[in-house]
Amino acid sequence: MSGQGMGASVARKEDRRFLLGKGRYTDDLVLPGQTWATFVRSPYAHAAIRQIDAARAKAAPGVVAVLTGDDVAADGLGGIPCGWQIKNKDDSVMVEPPHPALAQGKVRHVGDPVVMVIAKTRAQAKDAAQLVEVDYEPLPAVAHLDAAVADGAPRVWDEAAGNVCFDWHLGDAAATAAAFAGAPHVVAIDLVNNRIAPNAIEPRAANGNYDAAEDRYTLYTTSQNPHLIRLLLGAFTLKVPEHKLRVVAPDVGGGFGSKIFHYAEELLVLWASKRVGRPVKWTAERTEAFLSDAHGRDHRSHAELALDADGKFRGLRVRTLANLGAYLSTFAPAIPTYLYATLLSGPYVIPQIYAEVKAIFTHTVPVDAVRGAGRPEATYLLERLVDKAARELGLDRVEIRRRNLIQPDQFPYQTPVALQYDVGDYPATLDLALQAIDYPHLAERKAAAEKRGKLRGFGVSTYIEACGIAPSALVGALGARAGLYEAATVRVHPTGSVTVFTGSHSHGQGHETTFAQLVVERLGIPLDNVEIVHGDTDRIPFGMGTYGSRSAAVGGSAIYKAIDKIVDKGKKVAAHLLEASVADVEFADGKFRVAGTDREKTFGEVAFAAYVPHNYPIDTVEPGLEDAAFYDPKNFTFPAGCHAVEVEVDPETGVVEVVDVAIADDVGVVINPMIVDGQAHGGLAQGIGQALLEECVYDADGQLLSGSYMSYCMPRAADLPSFKVGNHVTPCTHNPVGIKGVGEVGAIGVPPAVINAVLDALAPLGVTHIDMPATAEKVWRAIRAAQPTQAQGGAA
Repeated sequence: MSGQGMGASVARKEDRRFLLGKGRYTDDLVLPGQTWATFVRSPYAHAAIRQIDAARAKAAPGVVAVLTGDDVAADGLGGIPCGWQIKNKDDSVMVEPPHPALAQGKVRHVGDPVVMVIAKTRAQAKDAAQLVEVDYEPLPAVAHLDAAVADGAPRVWDEAAGNVCFDWHLGDAAATAAAFAGAPHVVAIDLVNNRIAPNAIEPRAANGNYDAAEDRYTLYTTSQNPHLIRLLLGAFTLKVPEHKLRVVAPDVGGGFGSKIFHYAEELLVLWASKRVGRPVKWTAERTEAFLSDAHGRDHRSHAELALDADGKFRGLRVRTLANLGAYLSTFAPAIPTYLYATLLSGPYVIPQIYAEVKAIFTHTVPVDAVRGAGRPEATYLLERLVDKAARELGLDRVEIRRRNLIQPDQFPYQTPVALQYDVGDYPATLDLALQAIDYPHLAERKAAAEKRGKLRGFGVSTYIEACGIAPSALVGALGARAGLYEAATVRVHPTGSVTVFTGSHSHGQGHETTFAQLVVERLGIPLDNVEIVHGDTDRIPFGMGTYGSRSAAVGGSAIYKAIDKIVDKGKKVAAHLLEASVADVEFADGKFRVAGTDREKTFGEVAFAAYVPHNYPIDTVEPGLEDAAFYDPKNFTFPAGCHAVEVEVDPETGVVEVVDVAIADDVGVVINPMIVDGQAHGGLAQGIGQALLEECVYDADGQLLSGSYMSYCMPRAADLPSFKVGNHVTPCTHNPVGIKGVGEVGAIGVPPAVINAVLDALAPLGVTHIDMPATAEKVWRAIRAAQPTQAQGGAA
């Protein structure tokens, strides 16, 4: 339909219920006989559990049950599994310790769940939890990477010597060393990629219900991939056949990666429901979320870049310590390995790359994917290093990038770190971003800022990411314990309206609109005639959910393939109705036509004939019009682009103001430009938040010091300028829609651009390095450290 298909900025269909306050979130669900759960969590980062006295709690008003790790063990529940196995350099497998749903014997991070209290009301459960007495024996803890790998450091797990989970490498060490040998220039940098919390607007929640009559479990949960949760529950944790499990992820208020994983609370509410004979619900409070949701990032890296006399890159070598926290979260091992080191070539020609990653256990909350998941860490390292190289070699920071970008005629391009990029035009996105930010007149803006007592800086970042992790056979060989395809069923109703059942899940992306637009584009029916169903394992085909910007590229491709089958069958029905050969029937604009004639049938007429087969090729075509498809991608998709940022710094206070952001992304074919821009805006806000404000801070004993919004600073509208967002399209070459993905690009490209801009502003004062987040205090201290005489004068 004109104006409603691909390329149209259609208003989001799902927003009607949200604007009317009719969204249906997990915590909104109150089932008959509902009870509420709360958890007693460890106040220590590392301690032995000597004794648990729950007598007073069990006697408290409204209490239904009090459950501990001993109960979990007695009922034979499995531990929370890890979904990815990494091998060490010597081909041995990583250390994979147990992860009990409730702590057994020891606690290993502040917030580790110890006791589950269930009561008739939420308030009664919370009150009773205060009455549980746990006798702990505090033990030495390590929270920071440097401390965890120091000689004699306390072990998080006895089996993990030096607290190392795995020691992994990628690339050719000898060839990379040869590239460095005799290089005219070698530039080195040490970086911290700060730990952040996901902070979705809706905290995690789970509501479990066991139906004794059917011997069947239903879990309502804030999940990004309900089928994966059902798989892990059935096979590993609850250990019941999957047909006895239904997992429903209703409306979900954001995820940013943190709702991909299987959490203990999901298992526990189901298990407890059977024990108490009533549904059990748990909803996190915000401080509890800081202590129980998987965190992201937390890398310490040393990197070196070899360059020739002309500033062309010869080689890159990287050593990274990656914090995994106390337990292995679902996809944690993949983040600092196959989603990080494989992206270290960025958009550049770098002939040789060698990366070493040591993943480290600490007494902290587990670390896993947060928006971008490995790709922001790789981009930050590379773009900070390229900027430093430009300064040390006396080159313009834009020019050094131009000299080293992969050119359009070099695709497909094989990197030295496994990936092969299919298509792109990196110089084009660089030019678009520079044009949008008016780069030629930067000096004038710097001079104007100086007159106002401010220091203006410019930063740029050219990035690439990998989305739609695939194909399944490849990732299986690399350690994934699940397939990474997607599935869709397209059901055409007798009157020609369509319901799509997708294995992808929406938690703010707008799938109910964009997937419907894809159907409109292919079938030529009105947008209101398309329904998108997701999130309920009893209704949808087995799919792998939403993460890694995979929904449109992988889930959309599955829908596309299912529609192909619908159209092919429709042609057979239409050929019979039109008394023509199937080969002569064409389909376009919602009509089946006999080529070269005006004889036609509408899509609705063919659908009706399929369900009311009075005049129908019954001998060769079955009645009905419904089909399904699975899509397993042939390769990753590779969105890329350029992000340019200008900041102004107040040298007296250290306050950084982001005054301009211009980005040019290549996310492939765009279904809905408004939604794509919205995704970019959200990612930019999150990326700027990491660069300037956000950080999970632990003290040396493993206490989280930033466990609320009093101490963890989130970006607000006033902290952000109006974004200039542009797109340059090179369609993906290996999926049928040409889509690459957009959900993470903002959070990937902008953090190094912001820090590069801050350092550009501070360069006249002698500041050459600063780590994220560049808070006002950190910037102020950096200025004073670079100019100690001025600082002393100011103090006097």
